[in-house]
Amino acid sequence: MAAVKSKDTKPELFIRKALHKRGLRYGLHNKSLPGKPDMVFRKYGAVLFVNGCFWHLHDCPRFSWPKTREAFWKKKITSNRDRDIRNLQDLTDLNWRVGIVWECALKGRLKRPPNDIIDLVEIWLRSEESELEIGGLSP
Repeated sequence: MAAVKSKDTKPELFIRKALHKRGLRYGLHNKSLPGKPDMVFRKYGAVLFVNGCFWHLHDCPRFSWPKTREAFWKKKITSNRDRDIRNLQDLTDLNWRVGIVWECALKGRLKRPPNDIIDLVEIWLRSEESELEIGGLSP
């Protein structure tokens, strides 16, 4: 697990570069905020997470329970999900708007067109909507 990156992943870098190209500025991995969001858009009062489907227990075809060390993985992944839920609630309580882009939106057979994802994030940032969740297309 030491080789698994928690920040600066390919999906995260793609979204960061595309949003920066559109003139949207952000901070990175703010340790003072719950969950250390991948991007913090202070101007918009919003944070954005780019979550891997496996590590964050997303209900999509990219997630499946490992067949080995089942008890370990069940505990590890469900504790990640529980922590995510707490962090999202804490951010909401602090009046942050919270967005999540799931890995399945960017990879695999159900991925969305890349510009559609960036459009959705930009529209959300410029809106007053409190939440955003972008997953892969429905099968």
